[in-house]
Amino acid sequence: MPAQIPPAHVAHPITLPDGTPHAGTVYLKTVIDHPRMDIGDFTYASDFDPPEDWAARLAPYLFPFSQEKLTIGKFCQIAHGVRFIGSSANHATDGLTTFPFTVFDPDTMIGYQPDTRDTVIGNDVWLGYGATVLPGARIGNGVIVGAGAVVRGTVPDYAIVTGNPAQVHRMRFSDEDIASLNALAWWDWQPQAIAAARPLLEAGDVSALSRHAQKHAATVSSSPS
Repeated sequence: MPAQIPPAHVAHPITLPDGTPHAGTVYLKTVIDHPRMDIGDFTYASDFDPPEDWAARLAPYLFPFSQEKLTIGKFCQIAHGVRFIGSSANHATDGLTTFPFTVFDPDTMIGYQPDTRDTVIGNDVWLGYGATVLPGARIGNGVIVGAGAVVRGTVPDYAIVTGNPAQVHRMRFSDEDIASLNALAWWDWQPQAIAAARPLLEAGDVSALSRHAQKHAATVSSSPS
C-alpha cells in the first residue's frame, strides 16, 4: 500500500517523531477564512513564529473589503518570510503626489483603490525563504521562486526565478515536458491516485508519469473542486 497524503482538511499535516503536530506548518485552506483569498488543497505554509492569523501574516495588505483577490493553487509550498503584497498596498501615481489623502478621509476611504489587479499563483509552486510577490503577479505551475526573490509580472510554468527583480534563471523541463505536465495536471487527481504515483512524482521522468496515468486512467481522475 502506498503512503497516504495527510488529508486536506487537517490543520497541521506534519507529525513529529514524538507524535505531536508541527505547529509551524499548516494547510492554508484549513486555517484561513478570508473573502479575498482562494487557496487550493494541500498548499502549506511554514513559519518559525507561527501566527494566529495566517492570512494577515502572508498578505498583510489584503483586507476583507479589498477589490483584488489572491489565488493560490494546489500543493504549493510557502516558506518562512514569504509575503504577498496585494494591490491594496499601491498608491495612485498619476498625480503630483503619491500621498493617499483619500484614505485619511472617512467619507472617501472605502471603495478607493487605484490598483485592483489580482495576484495568481499556480499549482505546485515553491516560494522560497523571504520571497516577495508584488501586486498583479502571475506565477505559473511548477515554478520555483528563489529565496529573497521579488516577483512581478508573469512567470512561465516550470521556471526557476531568482533575484530582484526576479528573472528566469532556467527552465526546469523542456517545452514538451512542460506541456505534458500541464496536461496531466496531477494536482487534480484523487489523493489516493497521487499517493500511488508518489515515486514517479519524486523522480524526474515525465514520460513514466504519462505512462502511469494512461495505465491507471480509471483511477487517475480529477478530484472534486
